[in-house]
Amino acid sequence: MKKSIILAIIIIILIISLTLFILRVNKEDVWIKQPNGIYIKHGNPSSMPEEVKQQKEIINCANNLYIQAKNKMNLSSQCLGKCESYSIDIVHNPRTEEDSLNENQCQEYKNGITKNFLELDKNGNLIRIV
Repeated sequence: MKKSIILAIIIIILIISLTLFILRVNKEDVWIKQPNGIYIKHGNPSSMPEEVKQQKEIINCANNLYIQAKNKMNLSSQCLGKCESYSIDIVHNPRTEEDSLNENQCQEYKNGITKNFLELDKNGNLIRIV
């Protein structure tokens, strides 16, 4: 009788431990969206969600636009163009009130051609994605 009780307790402890381990792994290995809209890898997720893949493509496109514009124009505050449904804008780092003024927004965004925007600073660093 004592052996079967001890065996049952050991089995219950193993089941609880395994369940807690699985729940912990699932919460640790994820993609987290930061307050600035950028996804970061947390732990070791088994796959990349479609929205993260799309964001990486948008960031690559924005970086290419930045590289093309870098030598051609003054990158203080302006629109570089668009990548899919995102307008690519240059803003101050840290952002200032000037960056939010309507006249400093990308024309495609103001006209509803793009629904989102990605902001880089004048050095090409990613500030936020909205």
